[in-house]
Amino acid sequence: MIFLIFSLLLILVTTNAQRPQNVALNGRATGSTNTGILSAASNAIDGNTDPIWIHGSCFSSQFEFSPWWRVDLLQTYKISSITITNRGDCCADLTQGAEILIGDSLTNDGNNNPRCTKISSIALGGSQTFHCDDMTGRYVNIIRNRVLGFLSFCEVEVYGVLANNCC
Repeated sequence: MIFLIFSLLLILVTTNAQRPQNVALNGRATGSTNTGILSAASNAIDGNTDPIWIHGSCFSSQFEFSPWWRVDLLQTYKISSITITNRGDCCADLTQGAEILIGDSLTNDGNNNPRCTKISSIALGGSQTFHCDDMTGRYVNIIRNRVLGFLSFCEVEVYGVLANNCC
């Protein structure tokens, strides 16, 4: 009987370990520019999807060429999907055309890593999920490549499992 209970617990723990979790919550975020507490890169991985910038849970770059944001997941993950929550107070177009990159390289601040997708648009205050087909990487970047302007959004959720965990 004890063996049966132990076996069931082991199956539950193993199953939960393989279920994708929001691994960005334990990461370290940075951006191409530091614009203060209300726009800090870490605001985008605080677990708070509040879409109002003044509430202090959004990221915004300065006006610059090719603005970017990155989260270091601290380990390499197989990433199944990424959900981005856009600002709801204004500026829905500040994610338009941005690329989501995933990889293990910090060359060019991680902006040379392979592309998961390009964001066409995210509704004002909306969230959109992008599927990355289990791409592997330690770094997730969002960049408005070759654009002069801002990059701004309120939350990035990265769902994955450790890459060295096998089926």
